Amino acid sequence: MDFPYLPLTEKDRREILEKIGMGSIDELLAKAIPPDIQFTGKLPIPDGLSEVEVEKILTEISSQNPGASMKKFIGGGSYDMYVPAVVDEISGRPEFYTAYTPYQPEVSQGTLTAVFEYQSMMTALTGMEVSNASMYDGASATAEAAILSIHKTKRKRVLYSQALNPLYLNVLRTYLQGFEVELVPVPMSDGQTDHEALAKMVDDNTACFILQNPNFFGVIEDGAKFGDTVHATGALFIVVVTDPFSLGILTPPGEYDADVVVGEAQQFGNYVSYGGPYLGFFTARKQFIRTMPGRIVGLTKDVDDKRGFVMIFQTREQHIRRARATSNICTNQQLCALRATVYLALLGAKGFSAMSNLLFNRAHYLAGQLTKIDGISLLFDAPFFREFAIRLPGKASMFVESFARKNILPGLDVSKFIPSMEDVLLIAVSDKYSKADMDEFIQELKK
Repeated sequence: MDFPYLPLTEKDRREILEKIGMGSIDELLAKAIPPDIQFTGKLPIPDGLSEVEVEKILTEISSQNPGASMKKFIGGGSYDMYVPAVVDEISGRPEFYTAYTPYQPEVSQGTLTAVFEYQSMMTALTGMEVSNASMYDGASATAEAAILSIHKTKRKRVLYSQALNPLYLNVLRTYLQGFEVELVPVPMSDGQTDHEALAKMVDDNTACFILQNPNFFGVIEDGAKFGDTVHATGALFIVVVTDPFSLGILTPPGEYDADVVVGEAQQFGNYVSYGGPYLGFFTARKQFIRTMPGRIVGLTKDVDDKRGFVMIFQTREQHIRRARATSNICTNQQLCALRATVYLALLGAKGFSAMSNLLFNRAHYLAGQLTKIDGISLLFDAPFFREFAIRLPGKASMFVESFARKNILPGLDVSKFIPSMEDVLLIAVSDKYSKADMDEFIQELKK
């Protein structure tokens, strides 16, 4: 347990009181709180404890929470990955941890440098030309990408894959209220988006088509199929990547003609933390740089020809005329983006590739063993990366409840989002849970 704040000593208190001309804390309080309304009794709380005693008590309390030690095989866009200690150490430094929006570049070079490095890493991963400084989460980044397409094409029809994460779809619907836009699903076939159906649906009023790859069910889409079909009518091709570790194996969307690539980078050095904060990334072709939401940091030179970093594009109404603003996004997830930057720098290109292969191999081992059990089968006969859906001989909710009592979270009950799939469990692997952990999961499911 970490106690980064230590109270003042008695000597510290005396020095402070002398400096401000006060004889005691009571005298200081009396300046703002009249003595006749001050509480003079003793509060019904125990006396102070030592750090060791406090840590013991808090550890005992936290151990009552099953999530603290539960083995988690759940994904759906949020992944429980190991976070190296150096990520906490660097991101916890006061110059980063307490940094505010870098409006003044002369005093913000450290933060601006970190943002620039983050942007460089995101463009390298996705194969795109520009990245913003990060967004709230993958869902809001997806919605902002759709809005960008509406602004650029002046069209009122947004197509999306039926295999898009349902939570992302909910946010997309919310963001597009008031735009008078038609939001239309493109059906899937055996877990993959139906390309033939898309070809019949895309038209001259289509602003964009949104494809998630790998999709919500963990299935890998053939991204190269869609670019030409979408672009033939002048629409934009948006790719959502909720599992960017897949890019260590799969072709980056920039190489199959995506116009905008967005997604969620939470698993890069950030904890799941019971639901947030998360880290959305937003990358695009350079031609869309003036329509991108948020802010972008760029490299420049000062009057002495020295390298420096500044914010170069900011599209919200605070910085430009309100009528010209393309987004009301007014910040970025800098601390989360910093953690991702440190994490990716630690891995390096070889480490990133090795991690992607590790996740791929673990997922296929677990899927192979689970489907040997009578009554269990893969939901789709399609390629997958590190996440896959299985059909169970009963309601998934019953399995989740049963496994929770064994301190295992076996996956995501898909019926929470798609009621007709009450026997479907979406499973994801992690670098935290070894073959032994997976074998335990397998044996419990056999029972």
